Amino acid sequence: MHALICGSMAFDTIMVFQDRFRHHILPEKVHMLNVSFLVPEMRREFGGCAGNIAYNLKLLGGSPLVMATVGDDFAPYQARLESLGIAQQHIQRVPQSFTAQAFITTDLDDNQITAFHPGAMTQSHLNRVADAKQVSLGIVAPDGRDGMLQHAREFKAAGIPFIFDPGQGMPMFNGEELLAFIELADYVAVNDYEAQLLQERTGLTLDAIAGKVRALIVTRGGEGSQIYADGERLDIPCVQAEAVVDPTGCGDAYRAGLMYGIMHSLGWLKTGRLAALLGALKIARRGAQNHVFDRGAIAAMYLEQFGERLW
Repeated sequence: MHALICGSMAFDTIMVFQDRFRHHILPEKVHMLNVSFLVPEMRREFGGCAGNIAYNLKLLGGSPLVMATVGDDFAPYQARLESLGIAQQHIQRVPQSFTAQAFITTDLDDNQITAFHPGAMTQSHLNRVADAKQVSLGIVAPDGRDGMLQHAREFKAAGIPFIFDPGQGMPMFNGEELLAFIELADYVAVNDYEAQLLQERTGLTLDAIAGKVRALIVTRGGEGSQIYADGERLDIPCVQAEAVVDPTGCGDAYRAGLMYGIMHSLGWLKTGRLAALLGALKIARRGAQNHVFDRGAIAAMYLEQFGERLW
């Protein structure tokens, strides 16, 4: 059976400014800002929530199906997915558009200025969940607004359990819409900031949200994560990473672990630990898809970290 991953496919163009923004942005002149930063260091990474989740799930031995809309410039990403053996039949090209992409400039203090172009992502509602076959679990990850609303309803109508993962798409929805997502979803996954925003917009506590779904998962960065399920809260510690290099894509790696654990009935403790391990592997490498592992390596790391077999 497959995991259907509804979300964005994107290119991330990352540039490094070898100075500090504060030396070039005058507070008293922000009303007439006109600055230019020389960025001799630049790299282009493969990203997007759906792409990142699928990448990690594939490395675990899972069978991800990506459902996304992309632009005319998608060819390099297409070639990458082919090399990884990730199915593309539900990735739809939107003519005369760009694939979603972020342009990120970082200074020496790790401050960032980001411009995001959604491009073809805004047309994600062109895809239909019903077109995907043999799906046992889905996820509605950050994507076009209309697509996220539609895919949540379609998962429910098809009887396919799914994770609602609003991520950076949270600001697009009001309290009533977020409540509707929670009512439709089987699982909700957010980070600690998003959890606070979700509570404020819906008027529900975390315990109340958890009571409406099979599980509520809250990631807390270096403080680990919490899984609310079966009337209890399970605290999952953070796994010590080889190095802390780049947090981009850590949440997506964690969600791939969640999906694998749910699909293989690993139980919440083992599922949370696997997800945390994937996050630690990701943070040690730059970019969202440059860490590499296989099932044997994951099993060995899991045994070393937790003193028990993973599978």
